[in-house]
Amino acid sequence: MNKIVDLFCGCGGMSLGFQNAGFNIVGAYELWESAAKCYEGNFTHPLFREDLSNVSNAVDSIRKLSPDIIIGGPPCQDFSHAGKRIEGGRASLTEAFAEIIKNISPSYFVMENVDRAQKSNAYAKAREIFKSAGYGLTEIVLDASRCGIPQKRKRFFCIGALNQPDGLLLSRLTEKISDHETTLRDYFGDGLDFEYYYRHPRNYSRRAIFSIDEPAPTMRGVNRPVPKGYPGNPNDACPLNDSIRALTTIERSLIQTFPPEYKWIGNKTDMEQMIGNAVPVKLAEFVASTLKEFIDGCEIPICVDNGKLIAWLIDTHQYTERSAKDVISRIRRANSIVHISDIPDSFYMYQLESSPQFKSISTSVRSQVKKAVSLFMAYQAAAR
Repeated sequence: MNKIVDLFCGCGGMSLGFQNAGFNIVGAYELWESAAKCYEGNFTHPLFREDLSNVSNAVDSIRKLSPDIIIGGPPCQDFSHAGKRIEGGRASLTEAFAEIIKNISPSYFVMENVDRAQKSNAYAKAREIFKSAGYGLTEIVLDASRCGIPQKRKRFFCIGALNQPDGLLLSRLTEKISDHETTLRDYFGDGLDFEYYYRHPRNYSRRAIFSIDEPAPTMRGVNRPVPKGYPGNPNDACPLNDSIRALTTIERSLIQTFPPEYKWIGNKTDMEQMIGNAVPVKLAEFVASTLKEFIDGCEIPICVDNGKLIAWLIDTHQYTERSAKDVISRIRRANSIVHISDIPDSFYMYQLESSPQFKSISTSVRSQVKKAVSLFMAYQAAAR
C-alpha cells in the first residue's frame, strides 16, 4: 500500500517529501518542459508529459501504473494571492484532478494548493466529486513555519481516504503542529553568511528586508535584486545598507527545504519559477509521514480491542466517541516514539519523557500524550 503517482509534479517537491517518508513513487506527470527536465534529473522513475485536462487519456495512462495513492498540486495561479483574484481556466485543473481520482479510485489521495483555494468554486466542485466517489476528507491549512520549515507559507491540503469518515487524519496532523515558528537561524544554524536579506515586495507599502531570526516570507516565482532608490519601510528588519542583498536561487531552494545536492536544470527565470511553485519538501514529508503512520497502522502492540477501550473511556470517563478515538491516536503516537512492548508503567513513562523526539513536540501535545498513556495504564489495570 505505498505505490504513488504524482500529478502536476513540477520540479518534485511533493515527490521528494513522500519518497523521504518511505513511499514508492512509480510515476509522475508534468506538462511544463522545464520542470519536467528538472524532475527527470533528480528521480529515476518515469515522468509522463501528459495533458491532465484530458481526463480520459490521463486515466488510461495512470491506470497502467496501478497506484495505491495519488498526490498532486493542480496549478494554482488563479487562486493565488500573487496572481489573479478571479478563477480562470487553470482552476478547472482542480476539477480534472478530482475526476481522475474518481475514475482511478486509489485508496488515498493528497491534493495541495494555496490556502485561498479551499474557498474557491473550483474546489467546491472537486469536493462534490470526491464525496460522490466515496472519499472521507481531511481538510486543513498548514503554516509551513509551524511544521519545521523556515518559511511563512500557508498551504491547503485535502487528504482523501476511500470509504473512511471525514477528518480521519485531522488530530494526527494538528498534534504535530508546533507552537513555535521555525526561523532561518533555527533551520540553518550558523550555515548562513548573512543576518538580513531583501525580498522584493508586491508594492512599497510592504516591508522588504527580513531577519534570519524570523521565518522567511513565502518564496514566490520571481526573485529581484534590491532596486536603486528603494525607499525603505518602517517594518523592515533593519535599514537598507550595502550588505543587504536578495537571496540567491540556491538559498531560496534551501528555504524550500530542497537538499543542497538537488539538481536545478534550466535557465534562471525557469528555476526561480519552479522553486516558487514547489511544495516545500519538508512540508510534503510532514503530511506524508502522518499518512504513512496511519496506513502502517502503528497499532498498539498489546492485544487490545480498540472498541472495548473506546467504550471504557466513554462509560468510565464520560468521553465522547471522538475524544476517545483521539486518546487511541495519542497512545499510538507514544508507541511510535517509544515502542510499548508490554503494559506501560512508570519506567515506560520515564523512557518516553526522556526521548528527544518526545521533547521536540509542543508542551500541550506532550501533556495530551502522557494523559493518554496514563488512561491506557488504568484501562489495562481495570481489565486484569
